[in-house]
This record gives sequence, structure tokens and C-alpha cells, in this order.
Amino acid sequence: MGSKNKLKRFKENETFANVVQPTREEIFQDTHQLKGNWRTNFFKNDHPIVLELGCGKGEYTVNLAQQYPEKNFIGFDIKGARFWRGAKTALENNLNNVGFLRMQIELITHVFDQNEVDEIWITFPDPQIKYKRTKHRLTNREFLEKYKTILKPQGIVHLKTDSEFMHGYTLGLLQGLEEEILYAHHDVYGNDHTPEEVTRIQTFYESQYLEVDKKITYVRFRFRST
Repeated sequence: MGSKNKLKRFKENETFANVVQPTREEIFQDTHQLKGNWRTNFFKNDHPIVLELGCGKGEYTVNLAQQYPEKNFIGFDIKGARFWRGAKTALENNLNNVGFLRMQIELITHVFDQNEVDEIWITFPDPQIKYKRTKHRLTNREFLEKYKTILKPQGIVHLKTDSEFMHGYTLGLLQGLEEEILYAHHDVYGNDHTPEEVTRIQTFYESQYLEVDKKITYVRFRFRST
């Protein structure tokens, strides 16, 4: 994407009512007005909140919002020029239960309060295979602690990925931490018992993976009460 297109999308994002872009001051001083108030101030309802972390173009966020109008969805990504497409699509389709948040995922506890989120989807994250990149894996121990803070008790986390490494790494970590693994499979499209919501939505890149017979893995888990 050319720099002119990116700048155009950044400017357009600023006009979208469904896009939130906190300032650094709001983030690091924990003064963002939506923290703890996403339901009342942003969605203006009391429906469950579902996050998609690293949402890219927002395909999953928008599709989930269309399929589950009784829930609120927030696509979370630092790359605003990418989720511009999802934000625009949501507006064009009058989807009032979807929003997009531009910031780094590691700062998630600065914009969501304790027990404010009901569910998290992590879809096709960069597996960060090199050991020195472990701190950037979205299911490392530090990230899991952040998710546990903002999730309600019994809140669900979904990990859908084409990376066998990420799948195995996450399962091993969850087992070591004795968290509750609700479902796990290394080939969701080759398994008749896969939950329908996992295979019903396919992103553009996921469709490409399937065309070359690349397996898609999935883990569903929740944190044990402490």
C-alpha cells in the first residue's frame, strides 16, 4: 500500500465514529474515558464485549458482529490503515455493535478495566518463532496475565492459527499453568466436531492457506479462578 493511501486512510479513520485512537497521555495515565465504560459510553448497551486481537483488516470482527448482534465486538490493532477496511464496512452496513481500537496490544489493561471483557479472539497472529521474539507472542505468559485481568471470570479465549508452532507453544504453556483447555485441534477443517463458529468465518489469507492444504489449528480455553 502506498504512503498516500495510508495517509488517506489514517485521515478517514479520524472521521469514523466506530474508531477509537487513544493518545499516549490517555494510555499511560490511565485516563481514557472508555476504560470501564465501553458498554455505556461507546456501545450504549449492556451486551457482552468480545475483542479480536491483531484484527488486521477486520474481517473476523465484522463477520462475528454480523452473526452475533447480541454481542459487542472490538477489533484491536496498531495498524490503522489495515483495519480501515473493516471500520468502513461496518459503517456501510450500519453495524452498531462493532468498533476498532488502534493501539499496541501489550497496553490492553490501560483501556479495559478488570472483568470488562467477556471473550477474546486471537486470529492468525505472527508466531514470533525466534526465541528472542518470545516476548512478542500474543499467548506468552505476560500477555495471558493481561487477558486474565480484563476478562470476566469464566471468560473465553480463542486462538485460531495456521502455525503448528504457535498452537503447540500455547497448549504447552496452558498445560503448565494448569489453565482449563476447553477444546484443541490441529486441523479444524479435517475434524467433524469442530465448533461451527470456528469454520464459519474465513479470512482472505485463511482461504489461501486452505487452497494449498495448510492446516488451521484452534484452541479454546479459559483461566482457572485463583
